[in-house]
Amino acid sequence: MPVVEFHSKNGATRRVHVAAGTSVMQAAVNEGIEEILAQCGGACACGTCHVFIDDAWLGELDAASDNEKDMIEFVDGAAPNSRLSCQIRVTDELDGLVVHLPESQG
Repeated sequence: MPVVEFHSKNGATRRVHVAAGTSVMQAAVNEGIEEILAQCGGACACGTCHVFIDDAWLGELDAASDNEKDMIEFVDGAAPNSRLSCQIRVTDELDGLVVHLPESQG
């Protein structure tokens, strides 16, 4: 089962085993990672699952859809490595994916 590493702003790291096909957002919610609010439940409609993908992993992900890019435009603190975690499906190839959590989703 692939592992995703969630890195908080406070320096804490949580390694989470994630079933392939699960979104990074759902994995965070299942593990009680508070920085991921996921208010729309994964519909790519709110931006409250915003994360920063570690630069080493950016080339391994599918490109963001136009809808995701539009949502990210409204996220506070968005950066070139910003993604919505609801739009990233974990695969075996993403074993070890490193995700940096924002300080807040507001």
